[in-house]
Amino acid sequence: MPDQTARDQYKPENFLFFTELVGLKVHDLKGRKLGVVRDAALVPLVDPVRIDRFLIGGDGTLLTVRYDQVKSIGLDGIHLRDENLTPYHSDEYMLRLKRDLLDQQIIDVHGRKVVRVNDVTFELREENGAQILWILEVDIGIRSIFRRVLQGVIPATWIRNLQQGISPHSIRWEFCNILEPDPQRRLRLNISNKLLEDMHPADLADIVEELGPEDREAIFENIDSEVAADALTEIDPDIQASILESLETEKAAEIIEEMSPDEAADVLSELEEETSEEILDEMEEGEPKQDVEDLLEFDDDTAGGLMNTEYLSLGEEATVADALAALRANESLVESVNVLFLVDGEEHLKAAVPLARLFLHEGATQLKTLSVERLLHVNVEEKQDRITELFDKYNLLTLPVLDDDGKLAGVVTADDIISVLRQK
Repeated sequence: MPDQTARDQYKPENFLFFTELVGLKVHDLKGRKLGVVRDAALVPLVDPVRIDRFLIGGDGTLLTVRYDQVKSIGLDGIHLRDENLTPYHSDEYMLRLKRDLLDQQIIDVHGRKVVRVNDVTFELREENGAQILWILEVDIGIRSIFRRVLQGVIPATWIRNLQQGISPHSIRWEFCNILEPDPQRRLRLNISNKLLEDMHPADLADIVEELGPEDREAIFENIDSEVAADALTEIDPDIQASILESLETEKAAEIIEEMSPDEAADVLSELEEETSEEILDEMEEGEPKQDVEDLLEFDDDTAGGLMNTEYLSLGEEATVADALAALRANESLVESVNVLFLVDGEEHLKAAVPLARLFLHEGATQLKTLSVERLLHVNVEEKQDRITELFDKYNLLTLPVLDDDGKLAGVVTADDIISVLRQK
């Protein structure tokens, strides 16, 4: 990418702003004026950066100029090498810059924020003896607003000189993700979700919260369900509910299935009962669905409402080798598990073993010899305030939750408590 300061020193034939392009005169082979540029368009399926068409206005009709019909482009106008122009017909495969991009909100995935497009910067390139325009970046700062305000008021060369004292603020085109609510048009424009899917879930959540309902729905309808689930857990509960309610039931169920049971239950509890039941009905039958349904039976401010049913438990006689094998078999839990639980044949809780202790002993070592001395636990009906007190007093990371029969029902983690405190 050219340095911002260096770009200011370019000659006019090296770059062009969209504000300069709009209104440029278009000349035929004899230098006669055919009209002026009203808009320009990409056809992303053909080329995601090259301007493919110029739309020019003459006597009340828009005409289309293909990029390969252009001989030269500059501040003095566009000169053609082929005058065979055709009337413009709306094409959903086109991304028109003035209509579809200028003044629109887009996602700056590199800066992890939502921005509004004020202008577009093109690089002029030579191709087969003609000049073409490549989108270099979108402009979002004060400098681009300055150009917009003075567009058509004073000559473009004056504007370029006057803007020197204003710092540029722009985003490389490859870091932009265009918001397009219409799924069919997204497909035709070849809008990729990869940039969004590669973001950290918390950053994606922040972006989603800045958007309107229609754009939120468009994102969640089109990104991978696992990515959507991770992002949804980071979003404000009220917005979570509105997103799920806007989605097709099948898509909402796919996202819920990718969440941990406690997070899924929390989200579903924010929905209207009818909507929640429809999503549950759409979920695949199995243990995850049953876990979510069971958790929904508990009040939100109880241990049962807070707990997660994803944990690792082993028999009382298990060894370090058994524990390591269990971790390998449950790789998805490794990042969230810090304690292993020992239970008897009827699932009654007997001991807890910190995960870190496994790596200090031989494989044949029995886990019960490595267990913590003081085993804290609560009943599923224990209140939220009491649980918070226990985490604070004993600096807990995990707290087991037992049912009325003393069987291990789930665990409350420090992350759960942090979420509770944030909501307060």
